[in-house]
Amino acid sequence: MQALLQVVLPVFLVIGAGWATVRAGLFDTGTVDALMRFATNFAIPVLLFRAIAGLDLGQDFSWPLLATFYAGAAAGFAAGLLGGRYLFARSWEDAVVFGFAALFSNSVLLGLPIMERAYGAAALAPNYAIIAIHAPFCYAVGVTAMEIARAGAVGGVVATAGRVLRAMFRNALVLGIAAGFAVNLTVLALPEPVDQAAGLIARAGLPVALFALGGVLTRYRPAGDARAIVYLAMLSLVLHPAVVWGIGRGLDLAPGPFASAVVTAAMPPGINAYIFAALYGRAMRVAASTVLVATAASVLTAWVWLALLGT
Repeated sequence: MQALLQVVLPVFLVIGAGWATVRAGLFDTGTVDALMRFATNFAIPVLLFRAIAGLDLGQDFSWPLLATFYAGAAAGFAAGLLGGRYLFARSWEDAVVFGFAALFSNSVLLGLPIMERAYGAAALAPNYAIIAIHAPFCYAVGVTAMEIARAGAVGGVVATAGRVLRAMFRNALVLGIAAGFAVNLTVLALPEPVDQAAGLIARAGLPVALFALGGVLTRYRPAGDARAIVYLAMLSLVLHPAVVWGIGRGLDLAPGPFASAVVTAAMPPGINAYIFAALYGRAMRVAASTVLVATAASVLTAWVWLALLGT
């Protein structure tokens, strides 16, 4: 119960405050969009830049950690894909969206603040290692599967992948990560005043993003196939972290990386699940509803996983 009250609940109260503020008409959607743009296009990229720049790449980018997390993500994708096709009789294109929703964890906006509150900022290095390749991995899997489902030729896969890559490398989060790697690999150091200013900006990123996330979620309503929504939420909140738990124990991951992998895997789908669905115009209501329902349910499921970790 202590983990629920002291670690998980404060994070979701900030989200709830954003949701209630918009629902009450105190902030309009334009204000919320501006806050989200500040967080995701400026403050969080600065946070990721500073974090990646300071990582010990040889130690923190361990293959057992990444294999553990992404094997769980792949299991979620496979279960979503096959469940969408054979349990819910949806088209293969819709089934790929189902898989993507079970694949793409909200590793930044929820994974980082919950992990930090549970274990402290010093424990976040494995989280940053996971985040560094999260979007490229997930979009590579999703785009390839969707183009195959659409019976696209290799040219179709390449063209679509090219569009996604161009979009990703215009994304401020990816640019922040890339800049962090550049500084890390060249052993450059920021001047102290610049680093201190960047630290001030970075600390604003997650609280503002959580508040704005609550406002964004007011736009969605649970709609579509209720059974499919619950199924996808369970894949994200239960199957993914359970597979990560089993593989991590099998590979004898150290406690810190193991906790980072499980906590990140236990996060609900991010808004990218809906963005991917909208990109192809498939299963958008189910994707949006899954983001909303799973985010609400993760208040309890995140607490359970933290309790199992002994937090």
